[in-house]
Parts: sequence; structure tokens; C-alpha cells
Amino acid sequence: MGRVDPVRLTLDQLRELRDDIAPQAARRSRASIRRRVERWQSRVFFIAQCAIAAGVAWALARYVVGHKTPFFAPVAAMVCLGFSFGQRLSRVVEVMVGVAVGVGVGDLFVRVFGTGVAQIIFVIALAMSIAVLLGAGTLMSTQAGVQAAIVTTLLPNPGAGFSRWLDAVLGGLVALAAATIAPVTAIRRPRQQANGVLTELAEILVETADGLRAWDEVAVTDALRRARASESLLDDLRSAADEGVAVVRLSPFRRRHRGRVQEIADLVVPLDRAIRNIRVLVRRCAVSVWRDEAMPDEYPLLLDRLADGTRLIGESLFEPAADVAAHRVLGELGRRTAKMPLPAGLSAIVVLGQIRSTVVDLLELTGTTYDEARDLVPLRPDGLDEK
Repeated sequence: MGRVDPVRLTLDQLRELRDDIAPQAARRSRASIRRRVERWQSRVFFIAQCAIAAGVAWALARYVVGHKTPFFAPVAAMVCLGFSFGQRLSRVVEVMVGVAVGVGVGDLFVRVFGTGVAQIIFVIALAMSIAVLLGAGTLMSTQAGVQAAIVTTLLPNPGAGFSRWLDAVLGGLVALAAATIAPVTAIRRPRQQANGVLTELAEILVETADGLRAWDEVAVTDALRRARASESLLDDLRSAADEGVAVVRLSPFRRRHRGRVQEIADLVVPLDRAIRNIRVLVRRCAVSVWRDEAMPDEYPLLLDRLADGTRLIGESLFEPAADVAAHRVLGELGRRTAKMPLPAGLSAIVVLGQIRSTVVDLLELTGTTYDEARDLVPLRPDGLDEK
């Protein structure tokens, strides 16, 4: 449309601006709605789980235990499940104990000493201290303090006895049963997490290859930063895999998935080695650019092929056919590195060795044993072996 003076816009120019802005606004609106719906869909089972657990906890406390207003039963159930979303079952137990400690201490204190400023300060400190002495982390001790504060301020009732503590325990037990019997993400989350780690490694390798081609310090430095940060992704995968294994062992409805979950858990060790090797590889590539050291022209292509194999392994977690392609790509890369001439320069030698080591680690992720993976990466005549 060209540059326009906003003070002297004509009617036609205003119409043109409207015609340009309206479609963009509509696209952004549709994209925003789509993201919100997708976020809701990813949480819909969790929402239903919390709602049903709260209802069951209230019904048990009201009709089985006989409490007229079992406020803390549904609250404890929702709090325990809410703080444990996507976490290990031990987190449910931790929050449940924190809630029970807070409600119990608050109930007892209100019954004996009543409520007031001094009582509130003391009961919160006492509840959190007891939680810490029980070995609690920050989450459990905080919950103990919060629940004690609720009992002594919002719902002080010296005649309630331990009914509210029983309600809190009951709600926590219902949450624990819900998280065990019908876990939200025990099967899906570890697989998605592993795919995310492999995808990130592939992108790091591609960025490193592009940085070598362009001899771009910014690109290789950014790739190194991402490589160093990838350790946190592995920690998340390890936590998700441990949670998945624990859930399928306990849940009678998920035991048939035990083999699939264990397969993901078995990826952690070779993936850890691959991440470490890739981190060293990327660092040496960055050093070569920083110090203007010579690097063979073929190396960026080797990194691209290594990225292809890594990406295919991630896809194979959902499409088993990709596993065969990953095995072929990595095997070809291993044989190719055995025939390449020994490069000049420390960084180039280190990069070649790390590529060979990473190929072995990634081959293990395809189900190949360590000995079989080493056989697929032939020995070099100069003794530059992968291990």
C-alpha cells in the first residue's frame, strides 16, 4: 500500500487498511482458539479425574463416615491430584501428608487455644516444622502451612474434633487411588519426552552443521548452549520414565503396558551417553570456529546424517518402521567414518571420534546391543576407535 501519513488518511486508504488488518486479526484469533482447545484437550482427562475424585471423596466422607459438611475431603483430593499432574506418584503422597499434617495440627490447636493472630503465626510455623521433621520437601511443608491457615482462619470450629483431619486423609487416599488406578500420563508422557529429547539433539546437530558451513560463531555458540542445556531434558525424561514404571506396576489397568514403558526407561542410559558425546562434539566444533582451526568440508554432511538418524529414532517411538531407516542411516555413517582419512588438527580428530561414539550410542537406542553396535562401526586402521 505504501507509506501513509496517519493524519491524512483518505477513505480508500482506511478501507485498504481495514482489508489488510481484518484477515490477520481473524487468523490470529483462530490460532489462539485452536491453541486453547488443544490445551483443554490435553487436560480433559485430568479435569475429569479431579472432578470425579472430589465427588467420590465427598460422598465417602458424607455417607460412609457420616460427616455433615466434609469440606476438606474434596479439597484434599483436588489439591493432591492438581499438584501431582505429570509427576510421580510419590508427589501425591507428599502432598497428601502435607495436607493431613496441616489440617490435623490446625484442628488440634483451634480446639485447645482458639484462633487469633498469635495462634495463626504459631500454628503455621508448627505445621510446617512438623512436615519438615517428617522429611518433607518445600511442596509438602507449604501445603501443611496452607491447610493449617485455612483451618484456623476460614473454618475455625473447636468442636469439630478430628473430623476435618479424617476428611483430608480420606480425600488424599482417594487422590492416590485415582492417580494409581487411572494415571493421566504414565504411558504417553515418557514416550513424548523421549521424542522431545531426540528432536532437540537432531536440531542441535543441524545447527552445528550449518554453523560449520557458514563458519558462523553465533550459530555454533548457540548450538553449544543448547547442547549444555539438554541435560535438563534428560532429567525430565528420567523422571517421567520412573513414574511410568511405578504406575504400570501398581495400576491393575496399566500392567499390560509395562513392556512399552520399560522400553522407554531403557533408553535413558544410552541416551545419556549420546547427549554427553554430542555435547563434546559440538564444543569442539565451536572451538574450531572460534580459533579458526581447519575442519574437513565433509564434516557438516556427517553431522546432517547423524541428525537424520537421531530424528528417525524419535519418530520410531511412534512409527516403528522408522526404526529400520534409523538403523540403516547410522550403520552407513559408521562405515563411512571408518574409511575417511585421519584429519589434521585436534578439533577435527575429536569431532570424528565423537561422531563414531555417538553412532554407537544411537544404534543402541534402536534395540541393538552394545557389541552389535560396535561391530556396525568398523575399526579404523589408524586406531581411532569409538570406545
